Amino acid sequence: MHSESARPAQGTGTGGPTGDGTGGFTGHFIDGEWAAARSGRSYPNRSPWTGEVLGAVAAGDADDADRAVDAAHRAFPGWSRLPPAERQQIFLRAADLLLARRAEVAAALAAETGCGRHFGDVQIDFSVRLLRQAAQLAYRPTGELLPSDLPGTQAMAVRRPVGVVGAIAPWNSSLALGGRASIGPLALGNTVVLKPSEESPRTGGALWAEILHEAGLPAGAFNVVTHAPGEAGAVGDALLASPHVKRVNFTGSTATGRRLAEKAGRHLKRLVLQLSGQNPLIVAADADLGHAVDAAIYGAFVHQGQVCMCARRVYVERPLADAFTARFAARAAALPTGDPADPATVVGPVINEWALALLDRRVKEAVALGARVLAGGHPRPPCYPATVLTDVPADAELAQAETFGPVVILEVVDTAEEAVARANASDLGLAASVITADPRRGLRLAAALEAGIVHVNDQPVNDEPHMPFGGVKDSGWGRFGLGFAAEEFCDLQWITTRDTPRPYPF
Repeated sequence: MHSESARPAQGTGTGGPTGDGTGGFTGHFIDGEWAAARSGRSYPNRSPWTGEVLGAVAAGDADDADRAVDAAHRAFPGWSRLPPAERQQIFLRAADLLLARRAEVAAALAAETGCGRHFGDVQIDFSVRLLRQAAQLAYRPTGELLPSDLPGTQAMAVRRPVGVVGAIAPWNSSLALGGRASIGPLALGNTVVLKPSEESPRTGGALWAEILHEAGLPAGAFNVVTHAPGEAGAVGDALLASPHVKRVNFTGSTATGRRLAEKAGRHLKRLVLQLSGQNPLIVAADADLGHAVDAAIYGAFVHQGQVCMCARRVYVERPLADAFTARFAARAAALPTGDPADPATVVGPVINEWALALLDRRVKEAVALGARVLAGGHPRPPCYPATVLTDVPADAELAQAETFGPVVILEVVDTAEEAVARANASDLGLAASVITADPRRGLRLAAALEAGIVHVNDQPVNDEPHMPFGGVKDSGWGRFGLGFAAEEFCDLQWITTRDTPRPYPF
């Protein structure tokens, strides 16, 4: 659930007084306090639907990131040693607080990121479950006893929190992904510095700070540093360079993830990367037509296609192709488009003018190269309507890169196995789905797909807090998910003890 469409740099002004994160100014949250950028700079946070300024945001830099890291480093010993019952209660209280603010949070998601009711509900429900499931991590076993060939030796493998975790989250699923980047590491006893996107400083950062602080999280355990458009590099570089930051997780584009990995390598710093997807949805000839169309419509166009798991290509076996194509294109053309605050809206605004221009350019290029438009295809600023294309040539940019918006490519194949081969030709391997009346065949196709996530008889946009979320190939490495977070955000220590002295040969 990420984006490649960050807005280019723009000028920033002088920030006002320190805010509390709830009014017109969104500041950093460092060591339990709201703070302006040390430079005094700020930038306007604009709604993608109306263009209005929602408020000013602290325009931080490496200096602010270093302050946050220092606070997290100081807080680590106390937080990591807190009794499990106290840590558990903090996350349970936070879940209740978030649930009580549901209507307010949904409105903030719509205003700040253009997120409509459907995906807003997905994000809030995911975040509440994330907090409640995180509450039990305090009581999970931290290690295991290991057999030793040395008589009298008792050996253990013990997982220990690493310290400070740098978390870099995107705008498109700002609440859920800001939480996913932070809550697992926190629940394991680490402290966190979160860098939300410049497009979602409130719903992706400040809101989490408010809720966790009110729930009783100790000062310094969770910190937020915001930055102006085009200035993410300074904060990210500071997190990578700091010796106190032991892990960094990033959700975003493959291009940015590759740059982070190159820099992290110089510091021998481990990363968790969840990157771009070119996700196939395969419809077998024996699939139920109505279910297949419903699944493809949701999987391609939820949150106006601005989810990393969205179906970017729909492959249909030839016997079902005509019927599926006609119904799918008609449904796409009829999807309500407009104000994200309207509960009836399915396709709201894309995140900014740059993203809209990119969609328009890629669709026009594909059409110029021979693609046919079956639905949509013309921008309606600030929205781009649900768009279906077919006969897209392989050399079109649309066919090669992740296009983050409500645009899907429809292809007819002779067999589902052909669809698997076409899908596997991509450098990306995040999510995929197969719809068939034969679940056994679906599982065989899933095993053949080069993807980190495959859903049989569902569409690809799925996530649960405890599942191993992540991709293969250029879609990243490592796995999010509370059930697997210990593998990413803990160090494994081998400890031995002896009851009697060991004999030595000299």
